[in-house]
Amino acid sequence: MKTLFAGIALFGSIALATAQTITFDKTTYEYGDIKPGSDGHRFFTVTNTGDKPLILSNVKPSCGCTTPEWSQDPILPKKSAKIKVGYNTATPGAFNKLIEVFSNDPVNSRSVIYIKGNVDPNAPEPKPVVLTPQEKKEADKAKKVVDKQAKKAHKVATVK
Repeated sequence: MKTLFAGIALFGSIALATAQTITFDKTTYEYGDIKPGSDGHRFFTVTNTGDKPLILSNVKPSCGCTTPEWSQDPILPKKSAKIKVGYNTATPGAFNKLIEVFSNDPVNSRSVIYIKGNVDPNAPEPKPVVLTPQEKKEADKAKKVVDKQAKKAHKVATVK
């Protein structure tokens, strides 16, 4: 009987180990104090730490002031993708928004990431962002993927 239970436990742990697994570089992006009208776009990195393709089926913001963009292409094992989150920085005040990420991860089919900060007219001027060559390359690649998906979505919307 003990052998049977041990075999079932071993099989169960192997089955879970051979699945797609979603992980994030961070689950909260802190904007800090930013000026109204400043760039509200930030990126979360999603990595598939499993050994089967991970699919992000939906990324859903908690309100209309937050707009996510993501690729629906499968994320292969040990590979990463970006979720671009935009926040409308026109309205002054503190914000704390959640974004639900739905995937085919059997354990975490619904994950939650957050953005928070404060839109303040008296915030200091943002320092220019200096990207390393690798970061620039990744940002350009992410932009191309998002632009390609936006074109695809626009085509589908105009056909309907």
